[in-house]
Amino acid sequence: MIPVCRIEDLPEGESVRVEAGDATAAIAVFHTGGAFYAIDDTCSHQDASLSDGWLEGCYVECPLHAALFDLRSGRPTCLPARRPVTTHAVTVVDGMLYVHPSVTAVPGDPVRTAPEEAVA
Repeated sequence: MIPVCRIEDLPEGESVRVEAGDATAAIAVFHTGGAFYAIDDTCSHQDASLSDGWLEGCYVECPLHAALFDLRSGRPTCLPARRPVTTHAVTVVDGMLYVHPSVTAVPGDPVRTAPEEAVA
């Protein structure tokens, strides 16, 4: 479990890059549609940081060649990317956001935020 930040420190429509350690690549965490999503930060087409991409709903556009990835499944929706990126489970405990890099997220089951606390 990797601590990311407090939920109020990641505003809606924003992302943050988290270094996951030696064995795991960096992870991009997104806050969109009242939910948090985590995917591998590196585009599967070419070495570009997805956390630097453009966020539209549940999709992020790679800043290098405009490949579009679904944050819920990690699947690319257009070329040039052909391979998905890995999704990661996200939890909130006492207002703190955590990523679980060894646990694949269940598509369509993001961590959603409520006015006072996040619920899974």
